[in-house]
Amino acid sequence: MAKDNLEYKKTLIVGATTNQTRYAFTAAGMFADRELEFIPIGIKKGEVFGREILDLRAKPDLKDIHTITLYIGPSHQDEWMDYLISLNPKRIIFNPGTENPFFFTAAKAAGIEVVPACNLVMLSTGQF
Repeated sequence: MAKDNLEYKKTLIVGATTNQTRYAFTAAGMFADRELEFIPIGIKKGEVFGREILDLRAKPDLKDIHTITLYIGPSHQDEWMDYLISLNPKRIIFNPGTENPFFFTAAKAAGIEVVPACNLVMLSTGQF
């Protein structure tokens, strides 16, 4: 299943963590297992599946991000919303518990597709 038409969908995992009980960690594992390109970013230091977690607070200059998948709740999104939109992704996946109507509106206004869905289910069922 690796690569084929999914290779171009470089994905930013926002809220990445080394905590194996978190869904963001599980998502990183699914991306790694499928050999899909992903960049973990968060406020916790560490490494997931051979990739260093970038410091979200540094707002790194990232290019060619196709998809952002959110694993941070609405109460923590305001600080990062403008930065994430500035990365010009094609879509933002709002995983369960991250839905934010204000962020939805801002993303849509920037021409970004808003997808309220579970990234884990999307990957498992070939809908990613």
